[in-house]
Amino acid sequence: MHLCTFETTTPSGRELRFGAVAAGGIVDLHAACAWHQRERGHRRPVEAALALVPPSMRAFLQGEDRSMDAARETLDALSAGGWENLKGPGGESLVHGPQSVRLRAPLPDPVSFRDFYAFEQHVKAGFHKRGEQMPPEWYEFPVYYKGNHLTIFGPEDDIRWPAFTEKFDYELEVAVVLGRRGTDIAEEHAGKHIAGYTVLNDFSARDLQRKEMRVRLGPAKGKDWASAIGPVLVTPDEIPDPRALAMRARINGETWSEGSTASMHWSFEQMIAFLSYDDTVYPGELLGSGTVGGGCGLELDRWVQPGDVIELEIERLGVLRNRVVRS
Repeated sequence: MHLCTFETTTPSGRELRFGAVAAGGIVDLHAACAWHQRERGHRRPVEAALALVPPSMRAFLQGEDRSMDAARETLDALSAGGWENLKGPGGESLVHGPQSVRLRAPLPDPVSFRDFYAFEQHVKAGFHKRGEQMPPEWYEFPVYYKGNHLTIFGPEDDIRWPAFTEKFDYELEVAVVLGRRGTDIAEEHAGKHIAGYTVLNDFSARDLQRKEMRVRLGPAKGKDWASAIGPVLVTPDEIPDPRALAMRARINGETWSEGSTASMHWSFEQMIAFLSYDDTVYPGELLGSGTVGGGCGLELDRWVQPGDVIELEIERLGVLRNRVVRS
């Protein structure tokens, strides 16, 4: 499934809804689940849909496997019933044309955001630029920093250039969202806790970040102001090999960066196992991979400018497009 959060117009105004991008359009999964429950003869289809497939991505993920199975069953039933002219129990549209709604960040309100440092080439380049040696501890366990889960943007959102930087940077990353709670998860079972994959752009104020790192704390404000994910959350069954996805970044249509998830030193399974060691992970947590080698302006010594359009593309996951604006 290609899960999404979309914005649509309702009688009460603009509203965010949880859905799936499918052949017939963008499906409102909550409304479609209520329709499916009614078709099955459920006496309270809306209440059943609220329990099975809630109208927000975060609430849906908290339903874990039960909700994921219900969403798949709903899409199968909708496809079998035909896409045209189907309405929910309240007369609401089940399927929207792509031009009639706007995709937002697939998970606009993650429970937490932790960004790892999984690509060796990028890590080495960063230490080299600071005149430092690669720390041997990096090879002992996957390290991460805690990002700001309150400043998540989505596809086509404008990203404000903050006044405190002159070195605005993009970062080409892949991310996963967790779909199961767990503690002390073994690496060989960790993949079952991944709800889906998405594209991540972890924007950076490099000049401020450099100062933060000199005092051995951070990154903090140099990252906190914006991260973008999208356009969709792709479930693992749609990705034959998540360690073989081509990655590229384009600025105003020109390719600046190319890489592959094959070059990740640390896997998401290893990250999840490490996070859950004598601790608990929860549905709705967002985990970033860190930047692929050559996947940012810092490594290339090329810098985006106000008005530039940044497109990050990952094979099977789609294109995340954002424009940089400066007040």
